Amino acid sequence: MAARRVSMPKADDLFRPTAAPPAPEEAAPDDRKPSGRVKHDAKMTVYITDDELLEIEQARIGLRRSQGIAVDRGRLVREAVSIVLAELAAKGDKSALVKRLRES
Repeated sequence: MAARRVSMPKADDLFRPTAAPPAPEEAAPDDRKPSGRVKHDAKMTVYITDDELLEIEQARIGLRRSQGIAVDRGRLVREAVSIVLAELAAKGDKSALVKRLRES
């Protein structure tokens, strides 16, 4: 059995500079952007079902396979939240988030 070659991160990846996201009052709702690859100072724990976690993993793997985009689960979730919040800011009670929350 052949030994697997493990890919280690490069020093530039480990010690890359980070930037703080803009303060909420600095960004207009239309200009809201996900934080991406920066050092995150706040943490939020969210509990999800096994099925929801599987969906996130499948989306992550699908993005890598079909689009060549390698992202971790955290970034995928931050991007999704950013999209939903931008739509909420733009459409208000007509947004998909409000409609879904009213249904539940």
